[in-house]
Amino acid sequence: MFTTNLSGYQEVFTDPSYMGQLVVMTAPMIGNYGINPEDVESDRPHVAGVIVRELAVKPSNWRATGALADWLAAAHVPIVADVDTRQLTRHIRSRGAMRGVVALGERPGDDVRAALAASPSMDGLDLATAATIAAEHTEGPADAKHHIVAYDYGMKRNILRLFIQNGCRVTVVPAQTPADRVRELQPDGVFLSNGPGDPAAVAYAIHTLRELADGTVPIFGICLGHQLLGLALGGETVKLPYGHRGGNHPVRDVQTGQVLITSQNHGFAVRGDTSGVPGASALEVTHLNLNDGTVEGVRHREYPIFAVQYHPEASPGPHDAQGHFRQFLQALDTQ
Repeated sequence: MFTTNLSGYQEVFTDPSYMGQLVVMTAPMIGNYGINPEDVESDRPHVAGVIVRELAVKPSNWRATGALADWLAAAHVPIVADVDTRQLTRHIRSRGAMRGVVALGERPGDDVRAALAASPSMDGLDLATAATIAAEHTEGPADAKHHIVAYDYGMKRNILRLFIQNGCRVTVVPAQTPADRVRELQPDGVFLSNGPGDPAAVAYAIHTLRELADGTVPIFGICLGHQLLGLALGGETVKLPYGHRGGNHPVRDVQTGQVLITSQNHGFAVRGDTSGVPGASALEVTHLNLNDGTVEGVRHREYPIFAVQYHPEASPGPHDAQGHFRQFLQALDTQ
């Protein structure tokens, strides 16, 4: 697949939502400002490989602590340079995201073709189980105004940073945590994170969210969390031809007409339009993608439950949508 971010490659490569994917960078030069320990969204790169037009071997930036190629090599992530990535992107846009293999040689041999044939399709693939944490943990001050339980389906670190900056204590729980355990933690609100894979394959999360979405606690979801919430309340998800990935996707607020430029990374979407989400009568559509009209946001008609397909925490990307965090915190104040 490809992403259109002009910068923020380190955040992209460490985003668990890219787990197992070969990422084509459409920006012509990658690696020019190097890498550093601050601009990471998880403990390691999660991409399966990186494809670029030009790789900057010698970075130039006052924050740089090393070169991109060395950092990826240490994580055993291959990088392929000197590729016409614009042409490759056009191919993906016309044929759709596809399985791929990175291998040495001028043309694929039988072993490479066999590896390609054996690689799994994203359809029906539960990657949240692999991307989540092993055990729950808590971050933020003990005397915080609000206590949030955050489901980690492959959560980015900047989400925690924003919650803590806004005076919250966050208990992060594994993807398979049952609803009863969440209620034991007595949260003021529940957050559903981003993550990789096919949302319809994460059946355990759909069942759990169906139990939690009874109006007793505010819920805010993004990306995979948005899709899981849609499924839990009766909707369907569809696989997009090549997904939405990058930091420049326009989204319109249906009620106000305001347009947000958003950061996105997903290959599936909740089926629906301005009339609603088929099968999920409790949900109304709040945001639409201006490029293809897909659903970008939903809200429960009665309960303080809402979700957006894009990444309001950005990192990388614009900050237009960070107001959704304030919207969630306001819901906690009114409970």
